[in-house]
Amino acid sequence: MEKILITGSNGLLGQKLVYSLRNRANIEVIAASKGLNRLSEKTGYTYYELDITNKTEIQTLLTTLQPEVIINTAAMTNVDACETQRDECWNLNVNSVKNFIEVILEIPNYSPHFIHLSTDFIFDGTHGPLTEDAIPNPLSYYAESKLAAEELLKSSTLSWAIARTVLVYGITDNMSRSNIVLWAKSALEQGKIINVVDDQFRTPTLAEDLAEGCIRIALKKAKGIFNISGKDFMSILELVQRVADFWKLDHGLIKPSKSESIKQPAKRPPRTGFIIEKAKSELGYSPHSFEEGLAILDEQLKK
Repeated sequence: MEKILITGSNGLLGQKLVYSLRNRANIEVIAASKGLNRLSEKTGYTYYELDITNKTEIQTLLTTLQPEVIINTAAMTNVDACETQRDECWNLNVNSVKNFIEVILEIPNYSPHFIHLSTDFIFDGTHGPLTEDAIPNPLSYYAESKLAAEELLKSSTLSWAIARTVLVYGITDNMSRSNIVLWAKSALEQGKIINVVDDQFRTPTLAEDLAEGCIRIALKKAKGIFNISGKDFMSILELVQRVADFWKLDHGLIKPSKSESIKQPAKRPPRTGFIIEKAKSELGYSPHSFEEGLAILDEQLKK
């Protein structure tokens, strides 16, 4: 029986990982997040409250349970909030990883495989889609924090993997934050006029696909950096137009605009998106198309 610890289990990716792994043979799922368990289904895994900024709490959990794999999805991902709440951002995104590294190295004869989630935002967006070898150049404080965490892992003696992803969408139990697809769908259904940037390009990622990529890394104990994203490259404007097409909503409500005109505290990279050939060949990763992803989301919303 292999123990897999999922941090940030209340979040979008965390929930998908728990649900995907909890009924698999020979896997014991440990879910951990700050506060109470927000998943509707309570069986097939054990839940622990965990503050990843608290080294003592990590120490207690890892010493007691000694999971063979840790998938670290916990992070502060609100890019604009990170720009203004810098201490909290650094604490959650960098110091937490430092805590994990130190605790793991302090436990005798313990060497789990540590999988850390990262982002396309570590790049400056001058070109894309990108391979794993692209040179990072962060534009925002959030991006700086995510890159710093990557560097900590790379310079550590841990068995590690980094799963970088792009613009994740999906639906969860007791959702605390929305995402671009749900936001666009909801706004258009309400007949709201929305301003959408046409000068940012991404490869949007279905949460289920990202979870599957992480699980493949975990089961293979694959090491190094992997791009785990969707396969369809598009502008944010095209993404929202495709959402409108899928749910037969009014295109006329979508107003193209430039990044400059939408006032956001944090700078976004104009053009990212990922080339996922490495994940395909080494992990057998095969993500859904964007429309297939919307169809999966639609089924879940109907339930």
